[in-house]
Amino acid sequence: MGIFSRTRDIIAANVTDLLDKSEDPAKLIRMIIMEMEETLVEVRASAARTIADKKELQRHIAKLDHLQADWTEKAQLALSKEREDLAKAALVERKKAVDMADQLRSEVAVLDDALKASEADIHKLQKKLIDARSRQNALMTRLESAENQVKLRTMYNGDKVRDAFSRFDDLERRVDEAQGYADALSIGADGPKTLGEEIDALNAIDEVDAELEAMKKAMKKG
Repeated sequence: MGIFSRTRDIIAANVTDLLDKSEDPAKLIRMIIMEMEETLVEVRASAARTIADKKELQRHIAKLDHLQADWTEKAQLALSKEREDLAKAALVERKKAVDMADQLRSEVAVLDDALKASEADIHKLQKKLIDARSRQNALMTRLESAENQVKLRTMYNGDKVRDAFSRFDDLERRVDEAQGYADALSIGADGPKTLGEEIDALNAIDEVDAELEAMKKAMKKG
């Protein structure tokens, strides 16, 4: 059995309430749309049969109307020939044709009412179907957005992302160590010198003085 057993059930159904109560709205909306489409096909097929029946009845009515006119002519002819008995019999047959035509016209009126009801149902079903498809599009968009968010969060919390951040942390640590080493080299550069450094400095001064004296002597000789 489908979700809806009759056309009126579909027309009266509140799609929003059905979706809100469903554990799987995406699956339910697909089933609802399928049920609506199938019911719409059935209603249109029923309307087509009703139209065919109406046309057939109208053809019979036209024949009966023609038969009425024919019996009327025959009754008139019989009277003109002073055959009242034949005229009376012709009028009885005419009455049968009239009664049958009236009965068929009543049936056509019933079919007209059925067609109007079918037309109204078709319009309502089409409107419901458009609304259901619109809700399906909105629902699928929300579902796709939610799935994308899940994927992004899964990727963000996954091993690859954690490994990347771990490598980045290691790189930052290495940069910090390099900067620390450079800073360590500059510590004490302008501070007090050791004994060895002071003696080396004196030697350097003596060498400069000796070179200066040698330069003076060379200039005097020149």
